[in-house]
Amino acid sequence: MRFVTYASPHGGDRVGVVQDGEIAGAELGITLLDLLDSGELMARGAEISSMPDEVIPLAGATLRAPLQPRSIRDCAGFLQHLRNVSIAADMPVDERHTHFPPFYFTNPAAVIGPYDDVPISPDSVMFDYELEVAAVIGKPGSTIPLAAAEEHIAGYMLFCDWSARDLQMHEMPLRLGPAKGKDTANTLGPMLVTPDELEPFRAARGFDLAMSGRVNGDLVSRGNWNTIDWGFPDMVTYTSRGTTLRSGDVIGSGTVETGCLFEHYCTDPDGFRGWLKPGDEVVLTVERLGEIRHRIVEGVPAERLSSGF
Repeated sequence: MRFVTYASPHGGDRVGVVQDGEIAGAELGITLLDLLDSGELMARGAEISSMPDEVIPLAGATLRAPLQPRSIRDCAGFLQHLRNVSIAADMPVDERHTHFPPFYFTNPAAVIGPYDDVPISPDSVMFDYELEVAAVIGKPGSTIPLAAAEEHIAGYMLFCDWSARDLQMHEMPLRLGPAKGKDTANTLGPMLVTPDELEPFRAARGFDLAMSGRVNGDLVSRGNWNTIDWGFPDMVTYTSRGTTLRSGDVIGSGTVETGCLFEHYCTDPDGFRGWLKPGDEVVLTVERLGEIRHRIVEGVPAERLSSGF
């Protein structure tokens, strides 16, 4: 089953189920978070499909982010991406990356829709995308056993962690963050796809689904979900240790190999195409999950601190 949030032609945003090129819309006021909180996502989706409040074509619909998450934890699941970056910087990947999937919290208030414009972070001239997958928690849980971890995943969607690399590199030596380097925008979308739709593609610790990224039509990133080193079951178990994952929490996979400009900047500086700038178009695709498409625009000017920074 595939869930979207869209702008209804009758006003307001609605959650809907995608089927046969159409969106079967729920009544106004119901959100995807409400469906997740009910604990009966599939049953509620079936009800919406069979008795929709409205039906509109998917083509041409204005899609929002499928949900406004309660939290976003972004893990480092694809270790080859880290190796590629670290080899160029002569900084071997810390052995602890093979013991657990580290993560950081990013900004749920910065979530944007799958086709919205993306503003460059204030003061950044090294703006970048990150091609990732995200899992959405459906069933809440604390200290979740590994064998039961997938039972807590309501579905998957494409995730882009927009990054200001210059800000990130400036602040992280202070051993806090990433903070402002990752604070301007996060894309979720275009739809939440339930696990049963991906099951036929299960492979290794992920799924045999291609991931790609294009900038102004040029193929820049190419990878596969099945190359992930830390699958989502490990991420769910680790992130839930001693705390509670709530329905609507989002867990990011980390960047797939070649899945950002920074990796190319590190591995091929002479052939580097340059950072994102206003007017650029970024298109990210994951098989079975769909496509997001963004135009990069000017960001807001930075307000100066008392120090002048």
